[in-house]
Amino acid sequence: MSPTSTRTPVPAAGHQVEVGTPLPQTTVHLTRADLIRYAGASGDLNPIHWSDRFAEAIGMPGVVAHGMFTMALAVKTVTDWVGDPGAVRACSTRFTRPVVVDELDGVDVVFTGAVSAVEGRRVTVTVEAVSGGVKVLGATRVEVERA
Repeated sequence: MSPTSTRTPVPAAGHQVEVGTPLPQTTVHLTRADLIRYAGASGDLNPIHWSDRFAEAIGMPGVVAHGMFTMALAVKTVTDWVGDPGAVRACSTRFTRPVVVDELDGVDVVFTGAVSAVEGRRVTVTVEAVSGGVKVLGATRVEVERA
């Protein structure tokens, strides 16, 4: 099982894109199992991603999602909209708050975004990620090249 997400449909190919064009909102539900799978795939086995006791002992609010996993989900929001993961030319973010993943209930992360620049075929999208009412990524930008 992978993280579950819900989103509105991607715009049709050839859709007019301009500054301010919104992306569909995407909600991703993360579970502890998702974090364990990501840890294995990435090699990041830090216990803050799977042990409440360890995370709390170092001052974390509980087990937290990998920052790079959260960023990857933000980028996926854009690539789903564009329709081509190979279209990404650059991405950047600032990790502002941890995504705390409850042992039993998991957590939802809501991604929204809008086009912030268009230069020929290059489109820059600014993405926001919110979990538990808190912004967890800041200054997230994904640059893609449209076909």
